[in-house]
Order: sequence, then structure tokens, then C-alpha cells
Amino acid sequence: MTRLVRLEREDDFDGWRAAARTLAMAGVRAEDVVWQVGAQSTDLFGTEAPLPEAVAPSFAVPKDFITLAGSAVLHSDPQRFSLLYGLLLRVMDEPRVLQDPADRQLRRVTDMQRTIRRDTHKMRAFVRFREIAVGKDRRYVAWFEPEHHIVRANAGFFVGRFANMQWSILTPRGSIHWDGATLRDGPAAQRGDAPGDDPIEGVWKAYYASIFNPARLMTQAMLKEMPRKYWKNMPETALVPALIAGARKRELGMLDQARAVPARRGEDALALLRDEAAGCRRCPLWKPATQTVFGEGPHDAEIMIVGEQPGDQEDMAGRPFVGPAGAVFERALVAAGIDRSQTYVTNAVKHFKYEPRGTRRIHARPDAGEVQACRWWVDQERAIVRPRLMIAMGATAARSLTGRAVTVGAVRGTPVMLADGTACWITVHPSYLLRLPPERDADAEFGQFVADLKAAVGSLGRGGTGGG
Repeated sequence: MTRLVRLEREDDFDGWRAAARTLAMAGVRAEDVVWQVGAQSTDLFGTEAPLPEAVAPSFAVPKDFITLAGSAVLHSDPQRFSLLYGLLLRVMDEPRVLQDPADRQLRRVTDMQRTIRRDTHKMRAFVRFREIAVGKDRRYVAWFEPEHHIVRANAGFFVGRFANMQWSILTPRGSIHWDGATLRDGPAAQRGDAPGDDPIEGVWKAYYASIFNPARLMTQAMLKEMPRKYWKNMPETALVPALIAGARKRELGMLDQARAVPARRGEDALALLRDEAAGCRRCPLWKPATQTVFGEGPHDAEIMIVGEQPGDQEDMAGRPFVGPAGAVFERALVAAGIDRSQTYVTNAVKHFKYEPRGTRRIHARPDAGEVQACRWWVDQERAIVRPRLMIAMGATAARSLTGRAVTVGAVRGTPVMLADGTACWITVHPSYLLRLPPERDADAEFGQFVADLKAAVGSLGRGGTGGG
């Protein structure tokens, strides 16, 4: 007998999971199940019958399968539910199937998972909100065209990132709406339901044109990371063809232009950015912190060094690296021949994250969401300073610059190329040297830290930034 399972939505993982558990416990074969979303059947010859009664109390499958299935369900392939149920039955009998990369069924599902990750990345990177007036309030509306059913699954990301905005994301596969307190989903939309441009868009276009750097233009990489289908939703991309066309001409004139433009412009840009960051509400860390601790240094520094976050003393002083870790940092810079006054120094996260213990505030490591929320500020600092060399101190700084989790020990001592072509050297954070256990050779560890800094600066073709 063919069993017809009705799911509420295209991304109804919970419904699939509950039905699959019941069917599997009753021993129903994969070929005897027809999966249907809403009212439209996926099999014209399927006959509807109630789900069987469970004949076993429960069963367990590896956590990796749940993660894999939860992602693959979001794929647009109409056979995904049946494919996953078939794989579930096999995993119940032989869990090691999940460890066999040559298995065709598993490979097909993992390919779906990779596709969903790419689509998720595109949604998070290419959604652009436009401002509209709703009575006395302001609402921000975005249009996006996902390839798969990822809209609801990504709602939490946008709530976390834009918690203080009222916004809507409209797509052909459904919509999500946030009013500052409640998230709700809605029906599919059309491109015409979203606004065109808004006053902010003109400011953004002017800013984008001002930071466009033809000397670092990587057209093929840009097209790969930002496919043209998303350009129409992003205000800055309207400028890209003309900017690319004139890139070579602008590159040849950059030196002359740099001489003609007053140095004050870069300083003003950093000052404006610093003022804007003072009111940052991109993540909850601003609430308990004393103040935003922004970067400092020349607007045209060749070297930019990024740490993790401000500590207790930095939070009070409003400057990076002035506490105990800062003292180690200063000593290492001197030993490496680096002049701090000629170096731009900042942190991946601009507010102090801590846990109160009595009268003390104990450092707490920022999580991935907080690093991502603050990454915007680091990107703007880089866009203004345009350093030739980046140095990331610690895994948090490395994640902020590369966009992925990094094991410091695995990449220490060799340059990592960032997306814009800038070399980034990764080393330990100075606070690591303060927490060394007694059995470790503190002098040797400090010497290795200095050696890392020297190697990074040496890649510029000279020994340091100080002493002529």
C-alpha cells in the first residue's frame, strides 16, 4: 500500500522527521511512500492511506544525519524527502554509511547540503534593504531571489543582525517580517512588491565609488562571489560596469590623485567612522560595555594589526591595547622594529565582552555571531586605511578577516591571502603569552611572537616601520 505523507511547507523538516520516524518504525519501504507538499501531489498514481501505527517506542540515528537532513530538506529538488527517507532506512541498519564518501546516495545528499550553504551565503551577503515610510515609522524592505527554500531558515540571522530595525525580506519562495519584537512569515512575493531606491541609496553609491580600489580589482573573483543575477538588488552594483571600465585609467592616475588630494580626507573618513561606531547596536555587547573601543593609527598606515576585543582597561580608556596584553604587545613591537605610531591597530570586536565575578570583570570570548556583526566596522577601517599588510593576532581576529574559523597553529608563520588580495599573517594574541602554564618557556614563546611579527613585516621588503 502506498502511503501519502502531507507536509505543510517546502521546508517542513519537523513534519518530514515526524512522519519518517513513524514510517521507519513500522518498516515501511522508501518506494512505498509518496511525499506531498500542500495540495499538489508529487505522484499522480499515489493512493492516500493513513500513516501506520508505530510498532517500536523510538530509535536513534547519528547527530550528523539530523544536521545533514535538516539542510538537504531546504533544497528545491522535489525528490529530496524520498531520498532522505531512503538514506534514513539505510543509516538505521548501518550508521557507517555516513562515513563513506563514495556512497552515491550519501554523495547526492551532501551535494544538496553544499548547495544550501552556498545559497545561504548569497542571501546573507547580497540582501539589501531599502527604506520606506509606514505612517510615522520607517520600515526596510529587501527583495531576494533564492534558488532554494532557505528563507525561513535564515530568519534568525537577520533578526540577530538587524534587531532594532523593522524589516521585511520578500522572495518568490515566501517572505519574512520583523517588527522589532515578533517574527512572522508570509506568502511569496513579486519583484514589484519591493521598493526601488531610497534616499540612503544615493549616499551608499557615493561611498562605494569612493572606496573602489582599481589597484585591487579582481573581476573574475568578484563575478564568482557575486553572480550577476543578484546585481539588480544591490545599489552599488549599478556602478560596477563603469568602475571596471575605468579601472585601468584610474589605476594609472592614483599616484597623481593621491598627491593632489589633501591627507585630511582620510583622517576625516576615519573620524566619521569612529563617531558612527560609537553608537553601534549591531549586537548586544554594547549594553554592558562602557564605550566603543575603536581603532587608532594613521589613515594611510602600511600595516594594520587586528586583535580580538578590548579588555577591562581598554573599555575604560576607550583605546586598544593599553592593558596588560597591551604592554606585551608594545614590548613585542619594539623588539620586532615596528613603530606603533605608524601602524593602525584595532580589534575584531569593538565592545568588551565579560562575565562579572564579584567586583571583577572577566574576559569572555566573542562568539561567531558577534564577530560577524562587528566585521562590518573592520571592513570599513580596511577600506579607508588600505594597508599593504594585515596581521591578525589570535583566532578571533583571523576569523574576522578571513570569514572562517582558523586554527592559529596550522597557519602561523605563512601569509594567508584575503579576498581583496591583501596578505594576512596570523599569530597568537598577546594575552596568550600572559596565560602560559608554568611548564612552558615564556621567553621562547615571546621570541616566537616577535619572530612572527618580523616575518610579516619582512614580507614588505624591509625589516620594520621604525628607525628610518
